[in-house]
Amino acid sequence: MAVFARPRQALVIAGALGLAISATACGTGDNDGSGKADSPECAAYQKYQGHGGAEVSIYASIRDAEADLLEQSWEQFAECTGIEIDYEGSGEFEAQLQVRVDGGNAPDIAFVPQPGLLSRFAQAGKLKPASAETKAMAEENYAADWLKYSTVAGQFYGAPLGSNVKSFVWYSPKMFQEQGWTVPTTWDDLIKLSDSAAAGGIKPWCVGIESGDATGWPATDWIEDVLLRTQTPEVYDQWTTHGMPFNDQRVVDAVDRAGTILRNEKYVNGGYGGVKSIATTSFQEGGLPILQGECALHRQASFYANQWPADSRVAEDGDVFAFYFPAIDPSKGKPVLGGGEFTVAFDDRPEVQAVQTYLASGEYANSRAKLGNWVSANRKLDVANVANPIDKLSVEILQDESTVFRFDGSDLMPAAVGAGTFWKEMVSWISGKDTKAALDAIESSWPR
Repeated sequence: MAVFARPRQALVIAGALGLAISATACGTGDNDGSGKADSPECAAYQKYQGHGGAEVSIYASIRDAEADLLEQSWEQFAECTGIEIDYEGSGEFEAQLQVRVDGGNAPDIAFVPQPGLLSRFAQAGKLKPASAETKAMAEENYAADWLKYSTVAGQFYGAPLGSNVKSFVWYSPKMFQEQGWTVPTTWDDLIKLSDSAAAGGIKPWCVGIESGDATGWPATDWIEDVLLRTQTPEVYDQWTTHGMPFNDQRVVDAVDRAGTILRNEKYVNGGYGGVKSIATTSFQEGGLPILQGECALHRQASFYANQWPADSRVAEDGDVFAFYFPAIDPSKGKPVLGGGEFTVAFDDRPEVQAVQTYLASGEYANSRAKLGNWVSANRKLDVANVANPIDKLSVEILQDESTVFRFDGSDLMPAAVGAGTFWKEMVSWISGKDTKAALDAIESSWPR
């Protein structure tokens, strides 16, 4: 799950309903910012003006601390244009978005982390094609590979927003130093490190895949990362598009390899219990026992930086840091798994299009990045505006044209699979279900 995602990215379950960014007037009252519209700080927003007093609703899965930063990121835009943005984040985003659309209560804009879900709404005629201005802005700022994820039947629906790199393993530099461990650069070294930790009485891994209605998605990321390291990117593409069966033996092998860690009672679940505790441990809290020395490793995306306590220092010599999830087969290079969300619209009022275009701009990307703990594939994002070293590395990876990048597989698949049976069967698998039986069930659910 992307996510951004997916998803998928908040520490405490709390409602963020109705947290509206008020386009508070700054001055005395014109229609586009009450006197501030013509000020020097609003110069960058002039092309979005002319919609003062209008409201635009945005719905996404981004909640809590990340939602607060999100709202801050467009505050200046709102003040300078007079457009009021009503933002709502939900832990049941994927299910509730469909309910809202079916009920005629769709938001103006949604941040959709799953291209598969996006495609379903587009094919149903629910989404509005992006305006020419949004399309031009997206083409200027994003690589073509990113734009294809939100293009359905040749129609472009919206630019990426936040992005993430998922191929990271978080750890405590202090624990590594105390134990005399070094950062592993191969799969074999990763297993040796895990064995060493387990032999010393430390559960090497801590994992959590609970995520409300999206429970299971962190386990799918494990499978995707392992498959990318044991097969070619082309095989990965065939898998995500059903060019080969979901239960192909190569996928079975990848799941079983992931299981040598995830279903190993000697390896998991530091700070929480046995293997089955993975299914009931929230992904937000999954890696936190690292800070108490109760586990050593936590595989999770760049956005997990948001989950550490605010006083934690993310640095190579800090409280936590991350290393690249090691390669398994050197002949497959160093592939990177990632994700992100896409800004799509269910309405095409001028003010909605203005917001959608702005969110695709370099100005927005830098505005959000300066607030911390955020990554984007926007080519206008200045890495100097990214403080977190893992985020900085992620931006460099995403902007490197030589990177072999693949989007989160479950997000690419039809929603019934990617945001449905794949998530659910991974929960069953963690709880003891046979690998082949779990993959057979997913294969049988693929839309025919």
